[in-house]
Amino acid sequence: MVALGFAGANAAEGRPPNIVHIIADDLGWNDVGFHGSEIETPALDRLAAESMVLNRFYVTPICSPTRAGVLAGRYPFRFGIWGGVVSPQKRHGLPPREVTTPEWLEPVGYRHRGLLGKWHLGLSSTRFHPLRHGFTEFYGHYNGAIDYFTRERHGQLDWHRGYASAYEEGYSTDLLGEEAVRFIERNGADGPFYLFVAFNAPHSPIQATGSDLAANGFDADGPRAANTDAGVARREGAPGYGERGKGNTVRQTFAAMTMAMDRNVGRILDALKAEGLFDDTLVIFHSDNGGTPKHGGNNRPLRGNKHTTWEGGVRVVALLRYPDRLPAGAYDGLTCYLDLLPTLSAAAGAPDPQGVDGINMMPFLESATLPPDRRLILGRDAVVSQRWKLVRGELFDLNSDPGEKRDLAKQHPEIVARLQAELERFDTLAGDPSESALPTPDVWPPVEWRLPEEP
Repeated sequence: MVALGFAGANAAEGRPPNIVHIIADDLGWNDVGFHGSEIETPALDRLAAESMVLNRFYVTPICSPTRAGVLAGRYPFRFGIWGGVVSPQKRHGLPPREVTTPEWLEPVGYRHRGLLGKWHLGLSSTRFHPLRHGFTEFYGHYNGAIDYFTRERHGQLDWHRGYASAYEEGYSTDLLGEEAVRFIERNGADGPFYLFVAFNAPHSPIQATGSDLAANGFDADGPRAANTDAGVARREGAPGYGERGKGNTVRQTFAAMTMAMDRNVGRILDALKAEGLFDDTLVIFHSDNGGTPKHGGNNRPLRGNKHTTWEGGVRVVALLRYPDRLPAGAYDGLTCYLDLLPTLSAAAGAPDPQGVDGINMMPFLESATLPPDRRLILGRDAVVSQRWKLVRGELFDLNSDPGEKRDLAKQHPEIVARLQAELERFDTLAGDPSESALPTPDVWPPVEWRLPEEP
């Protein structure tokens, strides 16, 4: 863990807020009720009604880079996490030198800092473990796309408490919700806490419980959805991977998975209320990237999906509830995953993080005003500002054309040139993942994903 050079600070008035940060995995724009989806998400709908709804919240097109940027507040391509996920075959991870949100929060009184769920930021050794990046508790999995019932990847159990394997029965989404409730009950009276709940839902493999399928019209005598990750099962030599828990269609199964996640978000909010902490807690919810139609996600009316820098891949559902300081309602200012570290630090009364790419959004959110015009690099091929977006050489006015249907590049060459200049910074900023990589061992993966110890 990185030692920071300050002794401590307090929020301006009283105790700093508890922080509950919830990330959904591959949740599409049109996969929540308050965006008009047919999927029922009552807990998120209630939360949205009480929150500042961030209508222009951007992430990266894929999981690991978003999570790295969320925790470090810096473009993840600066330290080599880009272009794909930190998969089981990769040897790099979130470098120990990156100072994360829990590390910024610890000196200002956040003794309990828990990560529950998906890590996906390095699994070649304990060097990249969450407990080495500022968290005091970890319960969950290192890989992405674990089986929801067996919690395996590559045929090996990937479910852990701390560094040790956790042998449990149940559905992973429900297990994470239960653990989040226990964390709140255990730590709520002991100063402010930071709880990061990284659901693996509704990411593939597409698997749901019988009760959630039944609530979505499952016909036991009807057809079953195909295993959309059958190729992964063959490649990893795990024939049963992803087979269990199929509904009649992929979308029905995805809806049931999303319902399960929503129910557990509700359990977390109810636990905060039961402990008398709800109005003293900053709650943020967002997806790590857009949805994947192959696996049931829906991003309409936005163009594109996960893996692309069209709006459907990088503009995601996002909510921020902080009743002491933020009004409920829609916010249309440009915000992003990189802003969360400086914004949460400000809310907690911590000093401004240095060297980050995000900005503290609290003053603009409190006053419901737009931040100064800024340009956000979304990838090697895309950059966005408050009004304009340049993607693959095409220019779109997002104020009038959020669906990215009318290319205006020829009409506005000066705007293209300005955005292109920003985009060209990508190559000058991009780092090398080999800087943090470890040698490949003779045997991989390890049994039950018990990571080798590294300094």
